[in-house]
Amino acid sequence: MNDALQITDLQEGHGKPVVKGALITTHYRGTLEDGTEFDSSAARGKPFQCVIGTGRVIKGWDIGLMGMKVGGKRKLFVPAHLGYGERSMGAHIKPHSNLMFEIELLEVLTRDD
Repeated sequence: MNDALQITDLQEGHGKPVVKGALITTHYRGTLEDGTEFDSSAARGKPFQCVIGTGRVIKGWDIGLMGMKVGGKRKLFVPAHLGYGERSMGAHIKPHSNLMFEIELLEVLTRDD
């Protein structure tokens, strides 16, 4: 079992980069290792917003999205200890689940904006 966060840029962005404390807007698709989709902002028809780097989302996102630029697409393999760990989440995510995310970064807002 792999316990390291894996980051793969599918498409380099050219906009503003993600920094700690930024409000980001994304579209994402989350799957389990077997390909089962457990969440998708696109399927809901609404982008997802969160503050990054401050513990408001799973550690895999806090670490894995740093430096990503607007317009970019990134794939994350998030090992369980950087995801939900020993907790289950919803109907599909069981304890100790590794998670996969495909993320498109739509916007980054910082205190300077």
